[in-house]
Amino acid sequence: MTSPDEKYTRETITGIRVWVPGKLFSFTCTRPNGFRFTAGQFARLGVDNTLNIPGEPDIIWRAYSMVSGPFDEHLEFFSIVVPNGAFTSHLSKLKVGDTVCVDKTNFGFLTTARFESGRHLWLLGSGTGLAPFLSILHDPATWDQFEKIILVHSARTAEELVYQAEIQAFTDHPLMSELVPDLNSRFVYVPVVTRERVANCLTQRITQLIDNGELEQVTGLAFEQTDSRFMICGNPEMVTDIRKSLKNKGFSPARRNSPGEIAVENYW
Repeated sequence: MTSPDEKYTRETITGIRVWVPGKLFSFTCTRPNGFRFTAGQFARLGVDNTLNIPGEPDIIWRAYSMVSGPFDEHLEFFSIVVPNGAFTSHLSKLKVGDTVCVDKTNFGFLTTARFESGRHLWLLGSGTGLAPFLSILHDPATWDQFEKIILVHSARTAEELVYQAEIQAFTDHPLMSELVPDLNSRFVYVPVVTRERVANCLTQRITQLIDNGELEQVTGLAFEQTDSRFMICGNPEMVTDIRKSLKNKGFSPARRNSPGEIAVENYW
């Protein structure tokens, strides 16, 4: 049992989906009572150091964005398996019925509140950077704020383009379809695979697609300072490169007391 004065709760894993064996998986767990978050935020997850990895504490903590929406009764997370990683070496071995620690506090600023205006929301992600964007898409408040949302997800191979069924069925979601008028015409999905050719997928890195204008051409939406807002999530190098590409086109970070067009997350 977790005492009330502790900063975390122990939650039960209720489901596991292996997307790519030994590489990518998702899991759901119970949601702590009173745990609230804004779509796009992340939680600190902890696993017991049962492997007794030297130099690591009894509970190893890492930051994970929520895949689940802010109104879901469960929490869902998407993870890569890091070879010999202290955290994922434990996490990837957990089974349904095991427990994971969840910090009682939510974290992060990759939320649509970063933007004071804008009509088109571009969600640019690679790998597990898809996670917060799925949460943002399933929040009706996002659709009240923006007229059109474009999800661009880049992966190395086709098998790493996960959550395909959920994304393809998103516009048929009964609750979202009821709450969001014209949902089908307001959502654009752009899959990108960089290391093999796949039908109906772009093949260049997101930075190249921004630089050469192909992303605008494929979606039929121009990058404009008055309309376009960008959220970026993925590995730090990718985030840095995309920020540079957007900066070269005249866009700037959205900071506190300084309106801008770009929002990123800093987990470290």
